[in-house]
Amino acid sequence: MTESQEVLLERRGPAFWITINRPDKRNALHAGVIAAMRQGIRQAHADPEVQAIVLTAAGDKAFCAGGDLQPGKGFAFDFSKPSVDYADLMRDAQNATLPIIARVNGTCMAGGMGLLCMVDMAVAADHALFGLPEVKVGVFPMQVLSLLKDLMPRRLMREWALTGEPVTAQDALTAGLLNYVVPAAELDAKTEWLVARLVDKSPTAIRRGKYAMRAIDAMSFDQAMAYTESQIALLAMTEDAKEGLAAFNERRKPAWTGR
Repeated sequence: MTESQEVLLERRGPAFWITINRPDKRNALHAGVIAAMRQGIRQAHADPEVQAIVLTAAGDKAFCAGGDLQPGKGFAFDFSKPSVDYADLMRDAQNATLPIIARVNGTCMAGGMGLLCMVDMAVAADHALFGLPEVKVGVFPMQVLSLLKDLMPRRLMREWALTGEPVTAQDALTAGLLNYVVPAAELDAKTEWLVARLVDKSPTAIRRGKYAMRAIDAMSFDQAMAYTESQIALLAMTEDAKEGLAAFNERRKPAWTGR
């Protein structure tokens, strides 16, 4: 398999699918995989017909087992660079204005947990296991913590990171990392159901809404209120807002333009 085939990029109607295609390696990450995933996010945003991104992996055993620890691939850093490729992938996802759904088809460990944390919503098969096992190989889930700390209870996060022990999909759901847990046979249907709930809404509202949610993360309450006051005024002037109001009053489905 060539490196270009290790990540599949595919437009499926209004959704853009990014699929890690290394099932024989438990869909582990290396530089080429990360680069292709970043390309997928850019490609999705460049297509005006795309309204959502689905991130998943091939097979039914692993979503992503983390970094590829094979000689020459694991722990490979270019210290001349001010950033790490994996961290840049998470930055790309955080700055995305398209909603991203994780379809977790199996085990999600280490760097795979970062992929899970960087998306907006997640659906998992009930047999999936989750965890932060980095301490078992002498490292720590450093970049993952940057997102994980805002998604789950602090003491639980510390337990997972310090012990490195796996947990179940139900545990991950209870911790707030998943939206839904379903039997494996229902994973595709639940993913498509969630996509459908996004793509019939205003693309403009979702795009600007994601931008605003990202912006207010670092703001105080007063700063966030002032910022969002201006944002709702701008949204009201968009074509989608005018169409949405007209459709509501005329009791019909809106015809979104995404403008």
